[in-house]
Amino acid sequence: NVWVLSAFALVFVALSLSMFGFYELQLPSSMQSKLADTASHSKGGQLGGVAVMGVLSALIVGPCVAAPLAGALLYIAQTGDAVLGGFALFCMALGMGAPLLAVGLAARSVLPKVGPWMEGVKKAFGVMLLAVAIWLLMPVLPPLVSMLAWAALLLFSAIFLHAIDPLPAHAKGWQRFWKGVGVVLLIGGAAMLIGALAGSRDPLQPLAVLRTTAAAADRLPTFDKVSSVAELDARLAAADRPVMLDFYADWCVSCKEMERYTFSDPQVAERMGRMLLLKADVTANTEEHKALLKRFGLFGPPGIIFFDPQGKEREGLRVVGFMKAAPFGAILERAL
Repeated sequence: NVWVLSAFALVFVALSLSMFGFYELQLPSSMQSKLADTASHSKGGQLGGVAVMGVLSALIVGPCVAAPLAGALLYIAQTGDAVLGGFALFCMALGMGAPLLAVGLAARSVLPKVGPWMEGVKKAFGVMLLAVAIWLLMPVLPPLVSMLAWAALLLFSAIFLHAIDPLPAHAKGWQRFWKGVGVVLLIGGAAMLIGALAGSRDPLQPLAVLRTTAAAADRLPTFDKVSSVAELDARLAAADRPVMLDFYADWCVSCKEMERYTFSDPQVAERMGRMLLLKADVTANTEEHKALLKRFGLFGPPGIIFFDPQGKEREGLRVVGFMKAAPFGAILERAL
């Protein structure tokens, strides 16, 4: 649902802004003082006292990881995977407890001093939260907007890492390392921006469009759109060859994977070229779209239905979800 994904993405953006210092997410100072005072008066050396100290410490330092914790909880809520969620929170708890153990065991001899590096860690979390927001919105955003968003994130990250600033004459190793990371991000962002403006819609292969030939473009199958049961019946009645009906939506990730990785395969495209290709775009989810889905017992895309030249569905050939080119090509061969 576009509204649900947008709401989650806005939460991640709000959390990322807190990482960049636009505002702070923390308990009121009065509550922090009371918790610290209670912790200082608790007895040590006993299991109960240690447990109380742990709980109070978590409440005190919790705001420092409020944004990553909220992001983890949102991701768990979206996936609905209790095992993954429990394991993720357990690992996060270990991560929060590890510094406390390090303080107790090594004190100041091992731990780095407080300094600007802590601000760098916060900004890194901010960038990751923005990346999650873009990733959540990819199914509902136009491909061009998604590409531009990724390009902007990479380019701005590169600028903050001083990718375009000259290094000091006596720069240290870490300065050179982070500048190198910034240069890599700068190149990646520039490639994505160029690819998006050139017509590419694949963030993982932004420059692939530059080597695409006209012959390769001609191999891509062309679909005729149907938007209602009546329109579908009319096309099936007039068909003189096998028919393939593809249920599609702009927010359907698997639908786009089928187009990108399966339909573009030369052998698959050749077999699809011998069929009448129909596409039911149910992005708007109108009453007519719901009727189309209900007719075939589908809850939503992706779904591919095959018909013989007489307009009768071919049993046992339905494809629901993503399928790689080789097995899909075998199904096409059976449908022809």
